[in-house]
Amino acid sequence: MLTNVAVLVADGIAPFELGVLCEALGTDRSDDGLPVLDFAVCAPRPGTYRTSGGFGISVEHDLARVNEADLVGVPAFDTDAPVPAALVEALRAAHARGARVISVCSGAFVLGEAGLLDDRECTTHWRHTAELAARYPRARVVPEVLYVDADPVITSAGTAAGIDACLHLWRKEYGAAAAGKIARRMVVPPQREGGQAQFIRTPVAACDDADTLAPLLTWLDEHLDEQHSVAELARRASMSARTFARRFRAETGTTPHAWITSRRVLRAEELLETTGRSVDRIAHEVGFGNAATLRHHFTRARSVSPQRYRRTFSEAG
Repeated sequence: MLTNVAVLVADGIAPFELGVLCEALGTDRSDDGLPVLDFAVCAPRPGTYRTSGGFGISVEHDLARVNEADLVGVPAFDTDAPVPAALVEALRAAHARGARVISVCSGAFVLGEAGLLDDRECTTHWRHTAELAARYPRARVVPEVLYVDADPVITSAGTAAGIDACLHLWRKEYGAAAAGKIARRMVVPPQREGGQAQFIRTPVAACDDADTLAPLLTWLDEHLDEQHSVAELARRASMSARTFARRFRAETGTTPHAWITSRRVLRAEELLETTGRSVDRIAHEVGFGNAATLRHHFTRARSVSPQRYRRTFSEAG
């Protein structure tokens, strides 16, 4: 269980990506019933470090603090600057003893220097994916994704994608309800596409992320228990089926079937966590029709069965 986090910094650290890790993992939200993680920012030695934003930050902990962490976070660094050897050694030691590692944006290059991306799928900001692959040829770089969970190493794309990766980690460790509470506090969607060990090529838009289709998506969210054809949805949107399919992908990044399936899985998660209803009943309520279909889609999206998910995260006892 995730309880202790250490975030590595050195000169040239990117303040936004550092802030993402601090906000998502280091903020006390016990007033919302969430666990408080033992969180620290660490550096090769205590002192003041220069950020890429032109100001300094004061760091109290040296790298000995990393020895206590079960998660080590790496914000973005300048990809042209040498990686401090002390950070590389701290990462290698943490990984060797079984700690998880999460990078944000170009922090993946630090993981690459430590050899943690060898023979592992990973990602970084889209501007740097080709460079990451060239510099670390054993890394299996997956471009155009929000993040990759290749447990115990999680890598995220640029800037705000670090939020998605952190929320995924909260969901993985403490369940969808915990991730949802943090997302609401941070005023972001709880997940733009979901599941464990996921490789997100195109995020599934929330209802209010779309432009012209927002009213339709809201309606769909309220009628997940019904079956929907593209022709029917196109008529409701006052479009031809062909135009509707193009517009849907342009605004959501995916197909109607994939979007609906994703929302059904999300709704099933909520019901598994918060109710004692049977899997078969939940399957009918979210539109999958029967327990077998729900198990198929849920396991494919989350890499865990509905029953096991409920045993892990149920609030209903």
